[in-house]
Amino acid sequence: MKDMFKNMVNFEDIDDQFDDFEQAIPLMSEEEEKALTESEIPDELPILPLKNTVLFPGVVVPITVGRDRSLELVKEAYESDKTIGVVSQKNEEDEDPGTKDLYEIGTVAQILKLIKMPDGSKSIVIQGKTTFKIDEFLQKEPYFKAKVEPYHQEMDLEGVERDASIRSVKETASKIVNLSPNIPSEASIAINNINSPIFLLNFISSNLNVSTADKQEVLEIRTFSTRMERVMEFLNKELQVLNLSEEIRTKVKSDIDDQQRDFYLRQQMKAIQEALGEDGEHQEVEKLRKRAKEKNLPEEAQETVEKEITRLERTPNSSPNYGVIHSYIEWILDLPWDSYSEDNLDLKNAQKVLDEDHYGLDKVKKRIIEYLAVLKLKSDMKAPILCFYGPPGVGKTSLGKSIARALNRKFDRFSLGGIHDEAEIRGHRRTYIGALPGRILRSMKKTETANPVIMLDEIDKVGSDYRGDPTSALLEVLDPEQNDSFTDNYLELEYDLSKVLFIATANSLDTIPAPLRDRMEIINISGYTLQEKAQIAKEHLIPKQIKENGLSKDQIKLTHQALEKIIDEYTRESGVRSLERQIGSVCRGVAAKIAKGEEGPHTVGVNELQDYLGKRKYFSEVAERTKVPGVATGLAWTPYGGDILFIEASVSKGSGKLHITGQLGDVMKESAMLAMSYLKAHSDELNIPEDAFKYWDLHIHVPKGAVPKDGPSAGVSIFSAISSIFTQRKVKGTLAMTGEITLRGLVLPVGGIKEKVLAAKRSGIQKVLLPGKNEKDVEEIDKDVLGDLEVQYLERMDPLLDIVLEDEAVVNPAERFKVSEQYKSQNGKVTKDNDSSGETVVME
Repeated sequence: MKDMFKNMVNFEDIDDQFDDFEQAIPLMSEEEEKALTESEIPDELPILPLKNTVLFPGVVVPITVGRDRSLELVKEAYESDKTIGVVSQKNEEDEDPGTKDLYEIGTVAQILKLIKMPDGSKSIVIQGKTTFKIDEFLQKEPYFKAKVEPYHQEMDLEGVERDASIRSVKETASKIVNLSPNIPSEASIAINNINSPIFLLNFISSNLNVSTADKQEVLEIRTFSTRMERVMEFLNKELQVLNLSEEIRTKVKSDIDDQQRDFYLRQQMKAIQEALGEDGEHQEVEKLRKRAKEKNLPEEAQETVEKEITRLERTPNSSPNYGVIHSYIEWILDLPWDSYSEDNLDLKNAQKVLDEDHYGLDKVKKRIIEYLAVLKLKSDMKAPILCFYGPPGVGKTSLGKSIARALNRKFDRFSLGGIHDEAEIRGHRRTYIGALPGRILRSMKKTETANPVIMLDEIDKVGSDYRGDPTSALLEVLDPEQNDSFTDNYLELEYDLSKVLFIATANSLDTIPAPLRDRMEIINISGYTLQEKAQIAKEHLIPKQIKENGLSKDQIKLTHQALEKIIDEYTRESGVRSLERQIGSVCRGVAAKIAKGEEGPHTVGVNELQDYLGKRKYFSEVAERTKVPGVATGLAWTPYGGDILFIEASVSKGSGKLHITGQLGDVMKESAMLAMSYLKAHSDELNIPEDAFKYWDLHIHVPKGAVPKDGPSAGVSIFSAISSIFTQRKVKGTLAMTGEITLRGLVLPVGGIKEKVLAAKRSGIQKVLLPGKNEKDVEEIDKDVLGDLEVQYLERMDPLLDIVLEDEAVVNPAERFKVSEQYKSQNGKVTKDNDSSGETVVME
């Protein structure tokens, strides 16, 4: 309602001769108002359409008449009785409204004054008298004329209720007048002097700052109480807006005062800086513009930088946006868009560098040499996406550094382990405070070249939660067909990553989503053999630890036998991290002796190891574990390399139940049931009495129960263990096995063969049984590594027991599983009472 009473003000401007203020706001009494509104109206009236206002009874308003049809109407009406019908049109933009474009309810008006304007239009001052309803239109030309009927409004409030309503309307309207800077204070006096309730409501309704449709709605309400409630709604809403505007105005004034003070101080500071010869704001912008010209940016990036520099010039450095824009421009200019390091394509040199840093790992080195060879022949080749997969400590991360050194490229590494936020890869949008690009672009800025080697460590340990899935964000980064147009959320520009050599590392492939795994070239780096570990220790670990512990080569000598003993008896791992720690312990022990005055050289042999490392930590438990029937040695694969796994079986009197413990997964439990079913089916051939399955419970346990175990490869081992307990023939102590079994008696191939064979070798196993289809995996292992380890292959389970079990039984199975008739009857009764049929499996 900020434009309230604008009609009164406009009216004074229109006609200087119309000086009588009381004519503009007639302060009529109730009797005068009643006489006016209830005056008789003719049956037919010329209709004048109004564009953007609604005329209320008793209200005086000036109107400019410009349309030909309206000019004709006003001319004739002014020359006759000066009475017209005023109706608002539904669409304010319509210059030539039809009969359907006009509201049905209007106001009878008396033309008080006609004023001719210099441009040919006319202005009239009219006063509303009473409301009417259009029955039908009688003519459209030269102006509208309609048959009308009275549309009287009713007063339904009396006494105190009416007085309270009038007071409430006056008080609210006066508050609005006082708050609004555009309404003259005389309006409040005029409102308080209006005595007629209906005219008061009409006058305020006419000046409401609402749409024409809302005013028309008020005009059409017949009862006074309903009209008053609707008007109060509009007044209260306007009052709330004005109160809020006043608060904002006060706050803005304070903020402007602070800004003016800051601006004045900064202008002074700028003048002082210029006087001292220091860089001012203008110089900083010019520096950025100069850098942008010198940088060979892509067209899109160049346009963005120019646009942002222009914005920066217009932004005061006291504004929070100044820092945001400045940082964004600097990020674009800092990124290496076309800066490439020159690759060293000397294949012999690359092979030499790789061999210097790492022993073995022939498959990886071969792949890198192939990449260099193709790059030498085809310079625009896209870099491959490699993933080194294997147990910890085998040199996956350090291999990335060696590759960068061999290629003569910059290297950067960041770990993805534990990352949950997708923005870590793609960056945050600039709308966030403290937003930065993702780790990919940060690495590009750090290396300052567009073709570095970037290592994504621990890609299998990326998490996902409500902040997004970082592995999904990596799909674009690690796809050679897409990463030439990688878009960071912060930069919002396409950036070419196709020349970057990405190398990911993982301990396990199971947690990497299939789409991401498909984009990478998986290179398996398996565990080291004893010989490889000894060679790595001699070439790398021992010299490194001697240097780190302040020793010289002349002060310490570790014998080959002592080194092998450390590997065999003090470490049990696929990699060499633990081995390096043990060598470091030996070096620190020697350093302590030298620091005490015991000059060297100190030779550390097998007999001296215990002084430095204590008693041996690992023993070969195979022979001890298999001294009794029911224990078999299996081979297991873990993300940390191969390991041996003992399967233990025991029997006790019961009712043929099968108990399985050791935190086994569903697949492993199924292998146990498969082995039991196959053994029952062939019990006659093995001379196992029927009572052994009917009146004895079987318990299968896999030690290290706190470690979850699953997979089908333990099937052969489980079958050997339960066959041993039921035949009472011990499993041969120096033998280990792996393989999946079926009900038909087939032995199916399994994975992780190299790790399992190396684990068997470390544990002192002399012979391993493997599925026949895994023979190709064994062929990839060097014969020197296998040494005297015997490997035998199985296609079916039938010959298994003759290979695995001792020839003689400890006890005759018929005697071992013999039960009395009394026990049979009692056990049969229990089975009947429990209504159980067949065997029961209990998972504990």
